[in-house]
Amino acid sequence: MDVSDSSDNKCAVCITAEILCSKWTMIIIRDLANSSARFCELERSLRGISPRTLSLRLRELESHGLVERRTFAEVPPRVEYTLTAKGCDLVPIVESMRKFGQDWLMDGLSAPDDCIASAKSVATTGKAVAA
Repeated sequence: MDVSDSSDNKCAVCITAEILCSKWTMIIIRDLANSSARFCELERSLRGISPRTLSLRLRELESHGLVERRTFAEVPPRVEYTLTAKGCDLVPIVESMRKFGQDWLMDGLSAPDDCIASAKSVATTGKAVAA
């Protein structure tokens, strides 16, 4: 398998890593893998992330076509984020990371129930579904 740089010094792995390796990005994708979420739901799920950082990460993912932001004309206004088809193609990467972490890094630590349920659903169906 050739992972050397192309003529413009960029390879597909490098380009993908530039997008996905920002702190919190893969966790946001994990949280959106099963369903749409509102900003406050993501903020609660991602303990420790600042609202500004979450907003920046969501905008970045949206600019790359991985996340869609839907605004509903309601009072109060409601905004939901969901993975696009392009973003859904990243879910197997998240699941591979989860499996690697469980197999090699957890070392006696217990994973949250939502992680276990999601991993089991992927293992049996090949698709992420709501836990």
